[in-house]
Amino acid sequence: MSDLPLQCKNLKDQVECILQLLQQESTLYSQDITPVQTSLSKAISPKFEIVFAGAFSAGKSMLINALLERELLYSAEGHATGTECKIEYAEIEKERVVLTFLSEAEIREQAVSLCQQLGFKTVPNINQIDVINLLLEGSEAIIQQEGGESKSERAKQAKALMLLLEGYIANRDRIYTVNNATYSMEQFNFSNLKEAAGYARRGSNSAVLKRIEYYCNHPLLEDGNVIIDTPGIDAPVEKDAQLTYAKIQHPDTSAVVCVLKPASAGDMTKEETELLELMRQNGGVRDRVFYVFNRIDETWYNTQLRQRLDNLISGQFGNPSKVYKTSGLLGFYGSQIKQTSQQDRFGLDSVFAESVKSLDGKEETPQFIYAFNNYCVNSGKLSTTKFRVSVNGFETPNQNYVRILGDWGNELIEKLIQDSGTEEFRTAITRYLTEEKRPQLFKNLADDLEDVCIKLKKHYQSVQRNLDSQPQEIESMKLQELQRLNQQLQQIGREFSEHITEEVNQIINNSCDAFEADFKQLQSRMIRRLDELLDTFSVADAYRRATISHPRNATAPLIAILVEAFYYLANQLEDILVESSQQVVTSYFQRLIEKIRKSEYYRQLYRLLDHDGGIEQTIKTVEKVVTQALLSAASVECDRFVRESPRFYDEGTFSIYQFRQTLSQTSQGYDAESIVEAEPAIRQLLKLDFEPKVSQTIRKSFRQTINQTLKTQLLPMADQQADEILQQYPHARAYLEKTLEQEAEEKIANNRRLLNVVEENIAAYNSAASNINSCLQAMQLYDHLLPIIGDLFDADSKFGNNEFLVSDVVQEV
Repeated sequence: MSDLPLQCKNLKDQVECILQLLQQESTLYSQDITPVQTSLSKAISPKFEIVFAGAFSAGKSMLINALLERELLYSAEGHATGTECKIEYAEIEKERVVLTFLSEAEIREQAVSLCQQLGFKTVPNINQIDVINLLLEGSEAIIQQEGGESKSERAKQAKALMLLLEGYIANRDRIYTVNNATYSMEQFNFSNLKEAAGYARRGSNSAVLKRIEYYCNHPLLEDGNVIIDTPGIDAPVEKDAQLTYAKIQHPDTSAVVCVLKPASAGDMTKEETELLELMRQNGGVRDRVFYVFNRIDETWYNTQLRQRLDNLISGQFGNPSKVYKTSGLLGFYGSQIKQTSQQDRFGLDSVFAESVKSLDGKEETPQFIYAFNNYCVNSGKLSTTKFRVSVNGFETPNQNYVRILGDWGNELIEKLIQDSGTEEFRTAITRYLTEEKRPQLFKNLADDLEDVCIKLKKHYQSVQRNLDSQPQEIESMKLQELQRLNQQLQQIGREFSEHITEEVNQIINNSCDAFEADFKQLQSRMIRRLDELLDTFSVADAYRRATISHPRNATAPLIAILVEAFYYLANQLEDILVESSQQVVTSYFQRLIEKIRKSEYYRQLYRLLDHDGGIEQTIKTVEKVVTQALLSAASVECDRFVRESPRFYDEGTFSIYQFRQTLSQTSQGYDAESIVEAEPAIRQLLKLDFEPKVSQTIRKSFRQTINQTLKTQLLPMADQQADEILQQYPHARAYLEKTLEQEAEEKIANNRRLLNVVEENIAAYNSAASNINSCLQAMQLYDHLLPIIGDLFDADSKFGNNEFLVSDVVQEV
């Protein structure tokens, strides 16, 4: 954009100063400053990029040509721009074009993609002429089958492949294998912009160009305005469509002209709906979106189509000031034929010279001529005017065109241009870019910055009030601290109690990860130990212990073996449960003490008492009580393992079946051998009994025991300890009095330092805000000035609601 007003020269530094002040405050650090940064970059950027986006064949290129009243961009029915075209301002003598070609690798990638979509089995080797000819023939056949190059998606893809291959052949010497080659128009021996633009407009050339940069002279491009034409969002080549989506989201994009097709199609396509949603996500665009329904002339001949378009606009586009209806075709060529006359048949021999040529010698009719004749006779736009126009069937379309313009001349052309809507759109976009754009960008910046400024202002004033309310003398400070002592002790006790309650609640709700890991370790040890005991259980040893207990007998029953086994397994499992429980308790209380030591209330308590008020000693006492309680509970839990499970002998269970099978096996003899041989069966029997009991313990009953024990021991302790902390007031007062004078001196000095820092920050803020306000005033944005922070004690008398200084003269009036 052109030079900013003198008052805005340091705008970037002033805004960044305010943002830095915001970032220095920890309570405001989370404030999102992205909108401010985006608005600032737009306000001071030397360029303002306007992206034209829309569907394939929506008429974006033709509309741009109509805006600039020059045929720069290639536009034809059914042709899709696959190139990003950038148009910037240049003085007349410096007009030029810069062309950047696709690489051979990129062309090959596009060709392969199109071949796959078209169903061609031949993988194209684009350096073999016979392969290229084969693909061209196949594409031409598809176009004929579909009834024309714009009749279907498949036909459009075939046309795109033809243009790509033809462009590669024509420009092979200019295309690099991997890199993108860039050329100035002088390297093509073009003497002016028209020749260079003519080359770029040819469809085959356009297909192999990656980027075209036009530098031309037009008032619309002044002040850094850059027009960008993009491929269709539903272009035949997927990569081309993605280029448009990426550009819409790019931070350099400042405004979007959305060229829509419902004027000719009747409804919004899925891609157009997605485009509108995507635009709203770019903070750099905001509400700088213009909606253009192109090809509006097609609704002149179709009442139903016109009604559907009107309903769509009224229902989905709430701001009519940003909605335009145009016919780029009529508007552009209307502006071109204004300079023609009867001598060149109103452009047939100049503007349309290339279009009217044909191979068989007969004159072709350009698309505009058909549209012009249709407009004159069927649009209804001339029915209430002085123009009395007829189209004769005995004349060719071109002859009718020449005769009509010969009768009515430029008056009819002016009417055509007016009805096309392009003049209205050009006037609106010109007014926006020359009059409204700059103030709107600065207004957006001011609005985004205002939220930051208000928060900073409130924060600084709050800090000021708080610091000013603090005692300024040492004795006053000491008295205030002593008065707060009781409240501080009470608060510490409350925070300690809440901390313990939260810790217990986490255990009960299984949300303490470390405790859960410890308890899972206990479960794993119990399961592993049971497996080890069952795998190593010796029936021979159990038989030996049973016979020793009864010296008069030389044999022992199966029941005796099971009794020995039950006692043995239960006692072994008790040992492991007791040991694991002790480890769980020790780890938990160790973590609890570490958390308490790291807490703010613990550090505050040490500052007030020079010790922890007995917290750690009390915690250790509770740890001993909890440990003893859980060891006892573990013993009781495992002692119950000695008894069989309640359903062990129930009829129909596998356990009773296994018991009977084992009994049958051991009853075959009376010596030890018959018992020992049944060892696998006895182990299986023990497994059937012990696994459910151990599972019940470690998964249900014992965890509940731990939870209840911790709750009943810790919660009453926390309340009692909170009360004991409060009872330490005499000791805290005596200790505090020893150190309070020095602390009071340090606190008063620190308060003064903090107050000076705040005052310096306020001064820096006011300086930056005032300079920004000067810039806003230069832009005539008096209603968007930033708030200034005034004197804290004079805010009511000297400052208005926004703390803008109000003069005494105004107040007296």
